[in-house]
Amino acid sequence: MANDMTGNIAVTERKATVSRDTLETQITVSIDLDGSGRAEFDTGVPFLEHMLDQIARHGLIDLTIKATGDIEIDDHHTVEDIGITLGQAFSKALGEKKGIYRYGHAYVPLDEALSRVVIDFSGRPGLVNDVIFTRARVGGFDVDLVWEFFQGFVNHAGITLHVDNLRGDNTHHQVETIFKAFGRALRMAITADERMGDVSPSTKGSL
Repeated sequence: MANDMTGNIAVTERKATVSRDTLETQITVSIDLDGSGRAEFDTGVPFLEHMLDQIARHGLIDLTIKATGDIEIDDHHTVEDIGITLGQAFSKALGEKKGIYRYGHAYVPLDEALSRVVIDFSGRPGLVNDVIFTRARVGGFDVDLVWEFFQGFVNHAGITLHVDNLRGDNTHHQVETIFKAFGRALRMAITADERMGDVSPSTKGSL
């Protein structure tokens, strides 16, 4: 990110493609942080794809994820490794994180459910959640994997993430409000701050 001759902010391309290949999963993630919310998924985990679509749509991030994993055992490795690879892609696309707002937050309702997500692109991984799901599964999806996804993401994107479900009776609604709020908070945090220019949003000089 840099100032052009008119004093406006010229945002360089913030795109990345990252692949992860293990004995358990083979994953490729491509992102464009300045996209329009387009998404394409092939992961073998339909409910996760529905949630990833919320991140793309509400974060205005173009997102493509191709994953092959040992889902014949369960979805754990695939969900966790998608979180890891997506976090790596964010870190690569943001680079030095100069000129971004850094912080983002959002409240999102869905019928009776309401969630709050707060993000800091601090360079320090941390996940705090205050969520009690009303059921253990949504369809065939184990909701414990929500936290495996986010833990993988925060560890490799280098963010601090606070997630609170303030109310909700329907587990699908609880999870969906979390992912929608996450997308909205991401969008705020990675937006270019015209007043910040090409400066790191930290008194340390780097994140």
